[in-house]
Amino acid sequence: MIEPDTKDWTWVLERPCPECGFDAPGLHRARVPDAIRDNATLWEVVLGTDDAAVRPEPHLWSPLEYACHVRDVNRLFEERVRLMLTEEAPTFAQWDQDRTAVEQDYGSQDPAKVAEEVGAAAEAVARAYESVSEDAWPRTGTRSNGDEFTVDTLARYHLHDVVHHAHDVSHITKRVTVESYDAYAEDYRAGTEGIPDEVRSSMERFVAALDAGARVLEVGSGPGRDARALEEAGLSVRRTDITPAFVRMLRADGFAAEVLDPLSDDLDDPERDAPYDGVWASASLVHARREDLPTALTRLAAATRPGGALHLALKEGDGARFSTHGHVGGPRHFTFWREEPLRAVLEQAGWEVVEVRRAQGLRDETWLAVQASRG
Repeated sequence: MIEPDTKDWTWVLERPCPECGFDAPGLHRARVPDAIRDNATLWEVVLGTDDAAVRPEPHLWSPLEYACHVRDVNRLFEERVRLMLTEEAPTFAQWDQDRTAVEQDYGSQDPAKVAEEVGAAAEAVARAYESVSEDAWPRTGTRSNGDEFTVDTLARYHLHDVVHHAHDVSHITKRVTVESYDAYAEDYRAGTEGIPDEVRSSMERFVAALDAGARVLEVGSGPGRDARALEEAGLSVRRTDITPAFVRMLRADGFAAEVLDPLSDDLDDPERDAPYDGVWASASLVHARREDLPTALTRLAAATRPGGALHLALKEGDGARFSTHGHVGGPRHFTFWREEPLRAVLEQAGWEVVEVRRAQGLRDETWLAVQASRG
């Protein structure tokens, strides 16, 4: 039995959501259309899994049911945006999301068809937002319960809704990402043997902040390229990765390595009873959900000595999306960050930011390369 959601969520227009991490007040509204399109990429991937129609608990929607809801939310908000742009202060018809889910039997719909419908609905409402002229963003509309929105606040409220439901199925997004790396581990190794200049520059800064022989925890070792370079520079590296195929690869090459999830696993060093001198996390925590990154960084800070060094590389941007590109043929989930929110998360987690540099990636994306010190 699904308990109806009767909570008033309009507070998300005033402060970030502590559950999904979405910051409606801090979002530039020009980002809304692409963020909605990005969200649709997640549902396409989730609906392609074997257990998309399975409820994790009897009282929780399945990913399929959430996807149907997101599709209908996108359709509903396109209608409301069009009304606000063509009518003067319209009042929206009441919509009961829980009744709709029952009447349309969300749980028995075809996942492949729903995936197409989610994408189409996302594209339609994204275009509706792109059609809003600068002087039309303050136009108003009112829900049946009396809540008044402008086009601007409606867009932010809408985006939070679909982002939050992506959070609700994030147990699948993490699993799919790991499975993609697992399936393409050899291809990834073959395609990433060389160290880009920016990564090498980050290594030089990281090594310079530590003494010779310093012990480093590497989060996301992958095939082991960075660890070898760091050890050649005089450091001692503990190799870890959340992907089993990479750990098997490292062990086959003669290195000690463990499957490790920095969000939940014990971070203590098995080789010595002391905190780490540094943490190297290059392009690995880019897959962490926005709401999970603070937890990971706090746990890593607790495992590092005062004054220890951190290297963190994340992609710059807003929102999150699934992508299939590069040397991995399967879908992977990426979370994008802006510098100021990232600095705030680092400082709250116990790290003092030394510098944040920007570098262009191979596909014209911008990376934020962070060097920080344990406070």
